Amino acid sequence: MGTWSRLKHAIGAAATDPSRVEAALAQAAETQPPPVVWLLGATQAGKTSIIRALTGNTAVEIGNGFRPCTRRSDLYAFPSEAPVLSFLDTRGLGEVAYDPAEDIALCESRAHVLLVVVRVTETRPRAVLEALRGIRKRHPEWPVIIVQTCLHAAYPDDDAHPLPYPFASPDWPQRVPDALRRLLLAQREAFAGLPGAGDIAWVPVDFTLPEDGFEPEHYGAEALWDAIEQAMFLDLRTRVMADPTVADVFARAAHPKVMGYSLAGGVVGGVPVADLVLVPSVQAGMLYALAETYGMSWTRRNTREFFGALGTGFVVTYGGRALGRSLVKLIPVWGQTAGVAWGVLASGAITFGLGKAACYYLARKRDGRAVPAETLREVYREALREGRAVLQAQMTARTAGPGR
Repeated sequence: MGTWSRLKHAIGAAATDPSRVEAALAQAAETQPPPVVWLLGATQAGKTSIIRALTGNTAVEIGNGFRPCTRRSDLYAFPSEAPVLSFLDTRGLGEVAYDPAEDIALCESRAHVLLVVVRVTETRPRAVLEALRGIRKRHPEWPVIIVQTCLHAAYPDDDAHPLPYPFASPDWPQRVPDALRRLLLAQREAFAGLPGAGDIAWVPVDFTLPEDGFEPEHYGAEALWDAIEQAMFLDLRTRVMADPTVADVFARAAHPKVMGYSLAGGVVGGVPVADLVLVPSVQAGMLYALAETYGMSWTRRNTREFFGALGTGFVVTYGGRALGRSLVKLIPVWGQTAGVAWGVLASGAITFGLGKAACYYLARKRDGRAVPAETLREVYREALREGRAVLQAQMTARTAGPGR
């Protein structure tokens, strides 16, 4: 079988047999499930707004992305096909005829960090307090992040967010409007005396829509990320968000997919023998997911162009491994020979580099621009280094364990 025939066969198999990709991703998720952020709060407390702000997805996409895990609790995996992070949303506490005990018990068994979400105007959130006291009694060591939301409800008319964000400083009460200060302190007093020794972090936020007229729209997002990462010992922002200097909306949407498939590729890459099938399936699935993100598709012509230009980069990646003279044997997504076992780090980093190179290629083709081969190779080489560093940091953090 010639080079193009092998490429065609591999890409065709990925397109017609999605079950192989799904099986690979399922095995990765089972081996190392993504971190789970548990959102606990009353209805309209702002839980969906938090997910939208942290993932960058719209409210519509979030609404369509929830999947039930109990009769009254839903799981939102982001991105859905290869999650890097999941959000567990319990039905609004305090609703009539709702006993949350069953849902709370299930969530406790799955969550890695607990976000208690309360509107700043809700000074006596009895249902939330009752649930949180029970959780802290059963898990006294758990850190808890209490997110105080909808700050603008306490602003004077036509007032704006206090800038710079003041709540990381001990003198914040002197830097915010009086009405807001009183509400924030009253709410913290209501939560005083919780059982347990685990840290409690308070994070005021105000996540709004453009039409609300507040800037920034995701006020306090960085502080919330800091609190979550401190509780979990994981650099989750790297997983979810692209480099802030990247303004391209497609690149931002593609980044968590590249990260998700790379993490999955690393997990299954550590399985002897099985990785010979599973890693290529993960990588092929990623390429199709990225093409969909960019509104493109892999054709015979552009597939040949992409891998032809990328050939040298793959030779560098494999450091001169003797896998035969055919280029296709040097490309893991298209074929690996028996006896080649890829470790977690190598498989994940190669997947990351391949994904970022594909993003560069798809972006230029989408705009009708030429794709310089040497630039594409440099994108791959740089992404390979970045992927290796990112995944090494993730592995190191994993050994420390989540802050539960």
